[in-house]
Amino acid sequence: MNIPEHRKAIDRLDAYVVKLLNERTKHVLAIGEIKRKAGEEIYAPHRERAVLHRVRKVNEGPMTNESLDAIYREIMSSALSLEKSLAIAYLGPEATFTHQAAIRRFGSSLRYSPQKSIADVFAEVSKHRADYGVVPVENTTEGVVTHTLDMFMDSDLKIVAQIILPVQQCLLSNSRRSQIKKLFAHPQSLAQCRGWIQNNLPRVEILETSSNARSAELAAKERNTGAVAGLLAAEKYGLSVLEQDIQDNAANATRFLVLGRQCSPPTGNDRTSLMVSIMDKVGALHHALAAFRRSRINLTKIESRPSKRKAWEYFFFIDCDGHQLDRKVAKTIGLLEQECSFVKVLGSYPKAE
Repeated sequence: MNIPEHRKAIDRLDAYVVKLLNERTKHVLAIGEIKRKAGEEIYAPHRERAVLHRVRKVNEGPMTNESLDAIYREIMSSALSLEKSLAIAYLGPEATFTHQAAIRRFGSSLRYSPQKSIADVFAEVSKHRADYGVVPVENTTEGVVTHTLDMFMDSDLKIVAQIILPVQQCLLSNSRRSQIKKLFAHPQSLAQCRGWIQNNLPRVEILETSSNARSAELAAKERNTGAVAGLLAAEKYGLSVLEQDIQDNAANATRFLVLGRQCSPPTGNDRTSLMVSIMDKVGALHHALAAFRRSRINLTKIESRPSKRKAWEYFFFIDCDGHQLDRKVAKTIGLLEQECSFVKVLGSYPKAE
């Protein structure tokens, strides 16, 4: 085939693809109407996961699975926006890694609402001004985001999904690297790139900012300055990417939580998050954790936080494999309730890829 013939074939296929996409969307809208009448949530993380797995399974190339994931997320995002005007609150401002994580999960067709604080994200979802919220909870380099954990002490919101975002820190500027005299950076990003900055920009004055987006915004306004931020911030503020992947840890990633009001059903590959307070007696934590060993359930995380209600009282945040409706997990939660003064299920949700 010559080029004109290939192009004619592409045109025919495009018309067929558009027809099929519209047929698919009609079925999605019909399901959404049934869900609305039943009072169920429109967004279903477990179904999203199943769709992506099925699409990958039938993929014979040459398209990569990652490309298909991105395409199907946008297809699902477009359908969601037609079903209901979903609003996603996230820790802002725009062009931060949290914003990037939210788009990665929900696609670009929905309405996004940047918030000034993690507490504001919780409030927007709790007061039904947003359908879901996205907040950071943990970074592989800098550890947990304690404010997010603390918010769960008084919130009834559930964790309905998680997002693992590889964090690609970049040096952004509209000047050459040799001309940069000031570097704007959020403290977290600065900590993640400290070694690279010391080796490559040893004489540059470092100015801390409130967010990666703010760093990029300031660098775009002032000559001979640079910013540590992500590619989304470079695009939004019109900055050149001088260097990519300047983070010291090549495996640098941040885990984000999607907040909602109803948990997802089991998928067979889930995680459950719990918050417990142990009794003030010798061996209390050991006895509480023994419940997981007895049920042969894998613990993936345990973190302590002061309760802020009583001196030397602590809450423990625990992540484990399985869904709260699974027989073994349900039994373990029952055992925890016998050993602990307080047990709260924060959510069961599909594991991130």
